[in-house]
Amino acid sequence: MLRGLYTLLLLLLLPWALLHLLWRARRQAEYLRHWGERFGWYDLQVPTPLIWLHAVSVGETRAAQPLVELLRRQHPEYRILFTHMTPTGRHAGQEIFGDSVARVYLPYDYPWAVGGFLRHFRPALGLIMETELWPNLIAACRDQGCPLLLMNARLSAKSARRYAHFPALIRQALRGLTAIAAQTAADAERLTLLGADQVKVTGNLKFDIDPPPDQLALGAGLRSRWGSRATLLAASTRDGEEALLLDAWCDHPVRGVLLVIVPRHPQRFAEVEKLIVARGLRWQRRSEELTIAPETQVLLGDSMGEMFAYYAASDVAFVGGSLLDYGSHNLIEGCAVGVPLLLGPSVYNFAEAAQAALACGAARPVENAQALLVAAAELLDNEQARRRMGDAGQAFVAQHRGASARTLALVELVLPGRQNKQ
Repeated sequence: MLRGLYTLLLLLLLPWALLHLLWRARRQAEYLRHWGERFGWYDLQVPTPLIWLHAVSVGETRAAQPLVELLRRQHPEYRILFTHMTPTGRHAGQEIFGDSVARVYLPYDYPWAVGGFLRHFRPALGLIMETELWPNLIAACRDQGCPLLLMNARLSAKSARRYAHFPALIRQALRGLTAIAAQTAADAERLTLLGADQVKVTGNLKFDIDPPPDQLALGAGLRSRWGSRATLLAASTRDGEEALLLDAWCDHPVRGVLLVIVPRHPQRFAEVEKLIVARGLRWQRRSEELTIAPETQVLLGDSMGEMFAYYAASDVAFVGGSLLDYGSHNLIEGCAVGVPLLLGPSVYNFAEAAQAALACGAARPVENAQALLVAAAELLDNEQARRRMGDAGQAFVAQHRGASARTLALVELVLPGRQNKQ
């Protein structure tokens, strides 16, 4: 009955979902493609046996990389099918894995759509990255005998409060999962309080991602184009953060420093360009592939899949999503390449990692855009402090590795055909 009411609500929201796709397509035309997949209709044929892994967008897709590499090594007989919800996630899958994995969109959570997906691909096992709880999908996996695991699971206090408004439905969904691999003890506790009963703490897969050599080489190339000036990177910025940062920059510019702004979402590149132009700043685009002129003040990072390179090319970096209430984006990438980090007050998506990075000296807290520029200027004038922070960041990442192996061990317990061999 609970899922029936939930499905009825989804049906009422169907016109909004279609309008949402059309609206998103105004900025990203890729949203107009593969609509059939979003309703459970597929042309792609993938040989079985296969392991299906769901990664909503870019961050989840990249986080899955070390686990996928282990799965391929341990189980070459299985094909890997990725599902996504966004074109950027799908593009990231192509960029990282090429044609070695298959990729489609996961359908919306209508019973006939998720049933069609499972009947078409017949996965032996499903792995969902982070916290995507789809009641009809979970129920369909259980009914069709497909073990379903929640991997790299995280649940902030804010999200837990939101889920708690639907206690019975969420409890039913959590208990329909075969197992849950949580990032931290705090995540595990919040999931358990909501009703989960098969939770293990395995750590954060993102710690196991090595900076790709080609990205480090690209970072060196970017740096040579930027020249000898000190560089402040604003990485994965969100709506509203760029305006705050640019206003602070106009009021108190950091002399002799190049400000590099890389918006989180590609559909906002043009919007951020307008913000820069409106303030009369001299600027260039990353996509122009040109040497940065001495008078250029701001570089707009209008490219995708190059965050490791941006970090590697920078002297100090601010982690976007933390200045306003977005919960911060991935701070582990910056630590992995040894760049000093500045974190705003909103870090609930990476609460434990942020606390540890601040405690070990890999990052510094800033309260607002003005404080961010003050802290950046201090660090850019102190090479020794930057080196200490960079070394602390790399040591911090090394200390927390191993989540992929622990997660694989959990997968092995439920992978069909493996139980009898143990």
